[in-house]
Amino acid sequence: MPDTSPQSSHSLELSLGSSPQEIRAALDRVRRALRDAGWDDEARGTAELVLAEALNNIVEHAYGSAGDGQIRLSVVTRGRTAELVICDGGGVMPGRRLPEGAPPRLDVGTQELPEGGFGWHLIRRLSDHLNYRHDDGRNRLEIRIRAEGEASQD
Repeated sequence: MPDTSPQSSHSLELSLGSSPQEIRAALDRVRRALRDAGWDDEARGTAELVLAEALNNIVEHAYGSAGDGQIRLSVVTRGRTAELVICDGGGVMPGRRLPEGAPPRLDVGTQELPEGGFGWHLIRRLSDHLNYRHDDGRNRLEIRIRAEGEASQD
């Protein structure tokens, strides 16, 4: 049985290309790493959803049609807290800051419903801490997720 005491720490470092296939493979590795760290299905699902949204945004928006970008991903768990760090060399976020993440309007006709726009809302809602910066041509997104029941230490 894995050591899931608050002092136990597990880490995973990945380098992946900016393709949907590599994102899926990375998410599978993170899911297994969180399972090995003792995270339950619900907590793993939350972390996977946040990470999938962030990584897919990088593929779709930061690299766009270039399709050959590199992404570095670090996942460190301490008990029921995960620190995710994603670095890429794609385009900078508009205004050099994280999107607001307001949910799109749903009180419109079916034809006007947005195709997307939920990603940053989900990331913000499910994360305990977010930080973004762009330095020396690199984006760095830091995300902290606490599984339910973990007391905040901020």
